[in-house]
Amino acid sequence: MTGFEDFLLAAGTIGVGATLVMDLWALFLSKAFNIPSLNYAMVGRWIGHIPRGRIVHTNISDALPVSSEHALGWAAHYAIGVLFAGLLIFIWGINWTVTPTPIPALAIGLGTLAAPFFVLQPGMGAGIAASKTPAPNIARLRSLSAHMSFGAGLYLSALVYSRL
Repeated sequence: MTGFEDFLLAAGTIGVGATLVMDLWALFLSKAFNIPSLNYAMVGRWIGHIPRGRIVHTNISDALPVSSEHALGWAAHYAIGVLFAGLLIFIWGINWTVTPTPIPALAIGLGTLAAPFFVLQPGMGAGIAASKTPAPNIARLRSLSAHMSFGAGLYLSALVYSRL
């Protein structure tokens, strides 16, 4: 394999694994504490409106549904996870996947909070860092929890990958 193929395989495997860990964490929180997870159909709806020139909504649930928004949202969720894993590997190098350490993975997990705080939430009508929601600090803590679980997932997935 070429170096680029190694990069793609590592980013894909680690990114999907980390996103799966994030989703399992959300499922645990939902079942154990009745904490709702992000509705990925709404993410798909938001993405589906972008080619139509609509990036910012007052409330995404009031926007017209788009075809296959649920599948689109979930596919985007996993694709973004792969992109963030690629960013980690790009910054720390492919050798990080051979002997992964937790700090880079957790740093990327923390850094990924920029996406919901400054892109997704404002675009969906929730304001910067969920400022327009009924309980912004709760929403922020949920985002932090989700993205730190993603960071932990990056590390755990890289550990598994390093043993393949």
